[in-house]
Amino acid sequence: MPSPATLLPLAATTDDAAESVTNAASFIEENWATWLSVGLRILLIIVIAAALRSVVRKALTKLINRMNTSAEAVEGTALGGLLVNAERRRQRSEAIGSVLRSVASFLILGTAALMVLAALQIDLAPLLASAGVAGVAIGFGARNLVTDFLSGVFMIMEDQYGVGDKIDAGVASGEVIEVGLRVTKLRGDSGEIWYVRNGEIKRIGNLSQGWATAGVAVQVKPTENLARLRTTLQEVADAFAKESPWDERLWGPVEVLGLDEVLLASMTVKVSAKTMPGQQLAVERELRWRIKEAFDAAGIRIIGGLQADGEEEAATAPADPAASVAAPSALANPASPQSLAASPIPSASGPRLPK
Repeated sequence: MPSPATLLPLAATTDDAAESVTNAASFIEENWATWLSVGLRILLIIVIAAALRSVVRKALTKLINRMNTSAEAVEGTALGGLLVNAERRRQRSEAIGSVLRSVASFLILGTAALMVLAALQIDLAPLLASAGVAGVAIGFGARNLVTDFLSGVFMIMEDQYGVGDKIDAGVASGEVIEVGLRVTKLRGDSGEIWYVRNGEIKRIGNLSQGWATAGVAVQVKPTENLARLRTTLQEVADAFAKESPWDERLWGPVEVLGLDEVLLASMTVKVSAKTMPGQQLAVERELRWRIKEAFDAAGIRIIGGLQADGEEEAATAPADPAASVAAPSALANPASPQSLAASPIPSASGPRLPK
């Protein structure tokens, strides 16, 4: 049987443990309501944030799908062929949807995280100050990236250009094959692919929006009859505007603008027409072809074309044999003043004797 001295430390340990358990139980009993309230608040914040994020993303996705569906519905019509490019609309809508979904997720989840930290009674002032300093540092260090991103967002939202458009971006020009938030991809006229950062684009010339102008200038002899010249050009213009497929590519009548320049050896007549975007070069080539045929049939001479009969005879006539003979020189006559002036002056002392 253990002695009382041995049992004293054991009893003290038992009492301390019992006291600790009692204190813990009383602490839990006093604070469990607070903990439950905080836990339920955090859970409620997380559930509401997740639900709100899911609803917003689904709404944005449905909106983007509706935009794509409307573009596909219009694409099969004649108006759709002129004004709507399905791939362009699809990429633009997807880019806008991606940006909106990312912004919505960042705002919702960021706000939820701050509310959770506030529910845990964590001081947010140092955290917000650190985040502000970090944001300023990142902004200075990655300013080019931020500039490219913001420029891409505004270009897409303002619909400055899209897939299939031919643009002149200053640093490069060509057909747009992909539009991104940071980089725009162009295909040049020779087939090369240009990767242009959106922040480097200072001005954009879109050659595929609205209409284009086809202009043809013809140089003829200044002696041609102006009335016959105008009549021939007007006949070519009227016939050209009525034939397929050129009647669909023209957005207006072919106009004979008249004399653009009058010189001593030539005069220039100009013809112009409004066309679909990107069709001006084909219209110009066809107009030149038809104008040349009509002028040849009407006997109107074009500068650089066939020579007239009188010009051919003048060109084939034998050359004058005297044209290649030089004029007689005055030095050929020894008695001429020029010959006497050119003769050497004799020495006064007479000729010298050799040594």
